[in-house]
Amino acid sequence: MNKIPIALQLYSVRNDAQQDLFGVLKKVADMGYEGVEFAGYYGHNATDIRKALDDLGLKAEGTHTPIDALSDEKIEATVELHKTLGAEFCIVPWIPESMRNTPEAAKSTGEKMSVICAKLKTFGLKTGFHAHEGDMKPLEGGKSAWTLLAENTPAEFIMQYDTANGMAGGADAVEPIVLNKGRNLSVHLKGYKGGYGGIIGEDDIPWDKVFDACENGGGVQWYVVEHEVESDVALDAVKKCLINLRKMGK
Repeated sequence: MNKIPIALQLYSVRNDAQQDLFGVLKKVADMGYEGVEFAGYYGHNATDIRKALDDLGLKAEGTHTPIDALSDEKIEATVELHKTLGAEFCIVPWIPESMRNTPEAAKSTGEKMSVICAKLKTFGLKTGFHAHEGDMKPLEGGKSAWTLLAENTPAEFIMQYDTANGMAGGADAVEPIVLNKGRNLSVHLKGYKGGYGGIIGEDDIPWDKVFDACENGGGVQWYVVEHEVESDVALDAVKKCLINLRKMGK
């Protein structure tokens, strides 16, 4: 099978990107990343960013887009931004706890996400939700918000799992991937070593099991590296993550 391409979530290097986004993009491309996932644009417009991506041979894997930007008043501008960037995935990275801290709230949020999903589908875009630690914890009745969101959204809604966030929330390292086969078009690879900030391949996550779940029926189209802890050496950290992934045959 073809190797799954690897992108970098630019939130990992947010301090550097704030200072020099285009310089960071070049460094990311030079490391060998095939794409990037955006979580902000640092004052630059989509046209200029797209030109930089094209010049560097990088693909906009997708974006982390606030749910407010998918409101009726803003969705057209959000779609246009994605079209310009060439990004197919529009992932909601976070929602208030009140939208997912009870079974009823999680189900209602699933219904809202389904409406957004249908709207974006008409423009050729895919939407989804990014897993956080709290989403993995059982709510009243025993099911997690992550499970309830999956049950109350259509099959084309991306359940973007995050390896470290899942582990921190007490989830099995691979079960959320297996249970949502075909909905893991994009998976966040994030190191976890007794807490956030671990380097991939030098941490506690059973990566062989993760990759087996992703690549044997998981439906994954992109791996996205995210290094949770920003620091002065964030670029070094994400470079090490990619080097270790290559050593693992990715």
